[in-house]
Amino acid sequence: MLELHSAMLAPVLGALNFTELLLAGVAVIFGIVLLVFLGVFASVASLWFRAFMSGAGIGPLQMVVMKLKKVNPQLIVDTRIMVVQAGLDDITTNAMESHYLAGGNVPLVIRALIAAHRAQIPLDWKTASAIDLAGRNVLEAVQTSVKTKVIDCPDGRTGRPTLDGVARDGIQLRAKARVTVRTNIQQLIGGATEETIIARVGEGIVSAIGSCASHREVLANPMLIARAVLAKGLDSQTAYEIVSIDIADIDIGDNVGARLQADQAEADMRIARAHAEERRAAAVALEQEMRALTQENQAEVVLSESEIPKAMADAYRRGALRAAPKT
Repeated sequence: MLELHSAMLAPVLGALNFTELLLAGVAVIFGIVLLVFLGVFASVASLWFRAFMSGAGIGPLQMVVMKLKKVNPQLIVDTRIMVVQAGLDDITTNAMESHYLAGGNVPLVIRALIAAHRAQIPLDWKTASAIDLAGRNVLEAVQTSVKTKVIDCPDGRTGRPTLDGVARDGIQLRAKARVTVRTNIQQLIGGATEETIIARVGEGIVSAIGSCASHREVLANPMLIARAVLAKGLDSQTAYEIVSIDIADIDIGDNVGARLQADQAEADMRIARAHAEERRAAAVALEQEMRALTQENQAEVVLSESEIPKAMADAYRRGALRAAPKT
């Protein structure tokens, strides 16, 4: 009887042992996971406490996940605290993590957004992060929007120290300009750069000088050039907005008109000499032709004179030769 009960209880005891082993294994795995979590949490405990006290709203589990995703939690917490303290609550932690993983400079973008918010410049996270990923310094762009930037024209990279234009009276003027610009954030992506502004302003100044009737007008009022250039809207489709154009220096250069007239006179003189030489050569050739014709006519005269004795002899033989009557 006892053997029968033992045989019936053996499967039950085996199932109980398997369940206990399974539970023990789960408990061990859970303990290991808990220890790992506690170990990771211990490394971010102080950071979590700082975030909690600052109202950043980043939990410890989220920080552990950041570490697993190879995101620097210290950087995200610092920037999140900056965002909260600045009142930019619409920027989420996930957005900052995504930008970090995309290779962006999260602190730079956050500082740019805070500066734009303080200066009341319309700039959102999407635009700022796109500018940063495009390789532009978004913080410098915001700073240039708040504080204007001065560009020298020409800037020296072209190898020309001045912008040279010629007025309609032929006098060359050499000018230097300073262009005050601020960043146009809305066109920062895809907009033309500083080199385009320099090229356009240089072209406009040369054109404005060339449209003046006299160089004295420009020397008397250099702002004529600045106003003419500024009215052309040279900042169209660029990353900058031109605030003002100032003529820093203007000097008189060469008398290009007189030099061109002298060159034209020299060219005209050479052309006249060529025509005179052509006419002289034609006259010499005609003279030679006339001399040849004269020689030819003289030969014919000699030939004709040689026929006279023959005619006289023939007339004498025919008796046709008579003496002249006596008077």
